[in-house]
Amino acid sequence: MRHNKKFNHLSRKAAHRGSMLSNMACSLIMHKRISTTLAKAKALRIYVEPLLTRAKEDNMANRRLVFSELKQKEVINELFGQVSEKIANRPGGYTRILRTGFRLGDAAEMCIIELVDYNENMLKDGKKAAKKSTRRGGKKAAAAEEVAPVVEEPKAEEPKAE
Repeated sequence: MRHNKKFNHLSRKAAHRGSMLSNMACSLIMHKRISTTLAKAKALRIYVEPLLTRAKEDNMANRRLVFSELKQKEVINELFGQVSEKIANRPGGYTRILRTGFRLGDAAEMCIIELVDYNENMLKDGKKAAKKSTRRGGKKAAAAEEVAPVVEEPKAEEPKAE
């Protein structure tokens, strides 16, 4: 039985897996987006999201806990500086996984994992998609909206000063 065996071991020993996830988390924080396999990205998301949650509150205890996982001063400064400001009001879900297809050599499923608040293209699309329409009235209401002409009132011309 698989009781209490939740996380993916990624075919590595514990020390190798821990250092690999730590290095991937540092790369994600510094570059805001990395390309990797889907299995590694899912394992990385589980690893890095609690660290990002800790970074929202900047105190010595949280800095030490995050440093014990990541072990790079520059990354800690970036995380508690710029990244924490961006994710301050987000309640969770700091990363996004976008599937990109299969790798040519071994057909491993590849993806891009990124920090959500740093993808400017998706942030713009999210603002446009905010308009929501209802389906009240069915086809008749939709036809009435399309047919209704837009009437513009002519503007009064101002006399020119000579």
